[in-house]
Amino acid sequence: MAKRNRLRSSASSGMRKNIGKKIGIFLGVVVLAALVVGGLILFEFESPQVTLERDINYLGSKSTLPVTAVDRKSGLRSISISLRQKDVEQELFRKEFPRQAWFSQAGPREFRETVVLDLDRKGFRDGEAELTVEVRDFSLNGMFAGNGYFKRLVVNIDTKPPKITLEHAQRYIRPGGSGMVLYRLGEEVERHGVMIDDTFFPGYPVAEEQHLFIAYLALPWDSGPPENTRIIAVDRAGNQAKAIFSMKYKKTRFKQDRINITDGFLKRKMPEFEEHYPDLQGSLLEKYLVVNNKIRKENAETIAKLCANPLAEQLWNDRFLRMAGASRAGFADQRTYYYKGKAIDRQTHLGMDIASTARVAIKAANRGKVIFADYLGIYGNTVILDHGQGIFSLYSHLSRIDTTPGTTVEKGEVIARSGATGMAGGDHLHFSMLVHGIFVTPVEWWDQHWIDVNISSIVNDVALR
Repeated sequence: MAKRNRLRSSASSGMRKNIGKKIGIFLGVVVLAALVVGGLILFEFESPQVTLERDINYLGSKSTLPVTAVDRKSGLRSISISLRQKDVEQELFRKEFPRQAWFSQAGPREFRETVVLDLDRKGFRDGEAELTVEVRDFSLNGMFAGNGYFKRLVVNIDTKPPKITLEHAQRYIRPGGSGMVLYRLGEEVERHGVMIDDTFFPGYPVAEEQHLFIAYLALPWDSGPPENTRIIAVDRAGNQAKAIFSMKYKKTRFKQDRINITDGFLKRKMPEFEEHYPDLQGSLLEKYLVVNNKIRKENAETIAKLCANPLAEQLWNDRFLRMAGASRAGFADQRTYYYKGKAIDRQTHLGMDIASTARVAIKAANRGKVIFADYLGIYGNTVILDHGQGIFSLYSHLSRIDTTPGTTVEKGEVIARSGATGMAGGDHLHFSMLVHGIFVTPVEWWDQHWIDVNISSIVNDVALR
């Protein structure tokens, strides 16, 4: 009996030892696996990546560099940008991220920022240098320094701003008026033109071999006296120069006009707008007010977008043609709209209305490229021509359009027939001139004397110098 108990005790002890051994092996495997997994996390080998979102070949005294750095494993630890020129080396930018965890993502996955590189008083000279962008992650690889990525670029340091020589600036300007500025640049630049307060008017070449440029400018009809007028030029290194000029501001009074809206007009016109804008709701008067306000604003936005990228070549020459006929409304007339004797709306008429006979041939006022030929809300059937360098003409309320977008038309070429589409009470042509999307009075552009005195003779004189 005692012998049997000893055998049982011995077997039980052996089983416990065997189980303990297995548990030990299991725990050892778990620990080893944990160490392996932890090692793979802490010592991961994938390097971060850097993208510079634009080519950088030049550095000015202050330059911007859009940088994107990414690390999908342990996360970003640091980003630095340094510049070396012979025996001079300086760190221009550094960003470090604190560790957030050990066995999961320790730093941010992505860094995206436009970095300002300031070379002032850094000891660098104009000329060639090497720019280095270094990024490191939170891996313990590389003797705990982390995986690194280096991007090296050869750049040219240029801290001198471009030279601008003012040749001519518009002497007089009025609200709704046009003008121009002539200037020379001492070198090739990235961006140049005229700033009137916060509005930019780009410059275009007149005589490339002389680095002579022209910028057409305008004041909106409701503009006050300009406070800050200057030519600006920004070179490839980001250096900016400016040349101040002044213009004499002439105040203008615009005509006050009364427009009576009748039930007959609403019944005639609203079905046309309902066809093009099926979401219109409410009474005929309510629909009219939506068209005269909301859709009018949308039309203005469309026109501004169409005028945002003008042709660089000047297509027009001499004065713009005026359609024969009687003037029915003038530029910037201040219109108050009445319904049953009550004022219901106020708007500004940004063009000239001319009427002769019904469905008269509408001719291109000058050589230009058709950039729009379609229906346009309050303007009805409309054609817009790009005459180059920021000058545009607009023809609206047309009964028929006889041209297509992309076509280059000559001065005097028939492009449409007059009509009463859009917000027109009768057959006529609404004609507008625009300078970089700003509506201006067509009267100046119809006048050969004004063009000679303010543009042609000055350009010719300066180009011959």
